[in-house]
Amino acid sequence: MQKPNQRLINQTCIVTGSSSGIGKAIAESIAKEGANVIINYNKDKQSAEETANNIEQYKDSGKVIVCQADISKEEEVLRLFKTTKNHFGNIDICVPNAGMQNDAPLHKMTLEQWNQVIAVNLTGQFLCAKSALQEFLSVGIRKGVSRSAGKIIHVSSVHEVIPWAGHANYAASKGAISMLMQSICQGYAPYKIRCNSIAPGATKTDINKDVWKNPDQLEKLMDLIPYKEMAEPEEIGSVASWLASDESEYINGTTIFVDGGMTCYPGFTTNG
Repeated sequence: MQKPNQRLINQTCIVTGSSSGIGKAIAESIAKEGANVIINYNKDKQSAEETANNIEQYKDSGKVIVCQADISKEEEVLRLFKTTKNHFGNIDICVPNAGMQNDAPLHKMTLEQWNQVIAVNLTGQFLCAKSALQEFLSVGIRKGVSRSAGKIIHVSSVHEVIPWAGHANYAASKGAISMLMQSICQGYAPYKIRCNSIAPGATKTDINKDVWKNPDQLEKLMDLIPYKEMAEPEEIGSVASWLASDESEYINGTTIFVDGGMTCYPGFTTNG
């Protein structure tokens, strides 16, 4: 990973679901750029505190606090944003990352399974974006800090465009994030608010450790990835920190796929 260049000094960023995995990597990458970071978790306080401790060891990183909140509940999202404002005084970047899976074939999927995934993966992103927009609109551009009034970076998935049988609730939530993100851009770009998405492909996190730790499963997965490697979480984090910076100022309303070519449908390499 390249040495950070302190592109986010004096900015504050909320990263939901950042106690582990991709969220953790995003929080660490943004902190290394000089931003203050809020590590949000729902249940795993120990991992969240470990992430915060890691960040505190980085030279020139911003400050960090840990805040519990279930982002599928509006009152808890409001508390998360209020805590951030009280502690740091401003919010410049919001990364709605928290997500989950609860899989089943659609004809066997319970309403509870459907609602749980939609509540976290989609409603949670809506609630965070809503609170972020209210903050950005009320404060406006902080001159000398950022060219934007605020940045929202949704974390989606390649499954916003790739169907996924047996995971319809997850794929539906991710597909909807694309339209949510683009609608935010369309409505709020005139206020110099930027909204984009990152769509990771297969990434080495604990949630899929049973795949990448198993040579046979990993070899099978490589059939889906032209680059023949899984992503490291840090590779997602570096894209997020760049999207949060002024270097990407004219990028608005788009999804950046970080997937090694997975969305290029490698099954058609030999003419299908």
